[in-house]
Amino acid sequence: MNTSSQEPRLFIVAAPSGAGKSSLVNALLLREPDISLSISHTTRPPRVGEEYGRHYYFVERQAFEQEIADGIFLEHAVVHGNLYGTSCRTVDALLAQGRDVLLEIDWQGAAQVRRNHPDCVSIFILPPSRPELERRLRGRASDSEEVIARRLFNSREEISHAPEFDHVVVNDHFDEALEQLQTIVQAARGRQPLQLPRHETLIEALLA
Repeated sequence: MNTSSQEPRLFIVAAPSGAGKSSLVNALLLREPDISLSISHTTRPPRVGEEYGRHYYFVERQAFEQEIADGIFLEHAVVHGNLYGTSCRTVDALLAQGRDVLLEIDWQGAAQVRRNHPDCVSIFILPPSRPELERRLRGRASDSEEVIARRLFNSREEISHAPEFDHVVVNDHFDEALEQLQTIVQAARGRQPLQLPRHETLIEALLA
């Protein structure tokens, strides 16, 4: 539980596939156990080692579409052909317990959350270069060539929305990126202003 006198904070972390978002989030949660990760629903099939309820709630598309119709989602979006969404009930329950909550979502969902929670803290993770982004995607050894090509193509659209976020972190050296991410969280908890580089030049290079 957030033991400070401040209201619990809602954090959003987004990134293109291959930027290392999940690895950074998992490492942050080990350092900051008072933050709860909201588990997303998805129609994407699980990767090797992923577990229902721990990594995602894996559901059939028809069931997901019914959940959209039932209005259970705080945000939902189509990402690389699959549906993803965050349950309103889950997020509201965690915040009501006084816990900080982190959403690991995409830029579309982030825009929806910002409209409903304008005081949320949004963070976008960038790769250091396009060649490194491709290397990381191929290094997973779990996606087909078609999936990799689609993720690389979609990454330009995703990265173009980085300036909309409160903070931008470049995941070049993992430990440094993790330190920046933790600094953002700690500053936000204390309601302290924090100015980080916006990386306009890198964003332009990644979009080229």
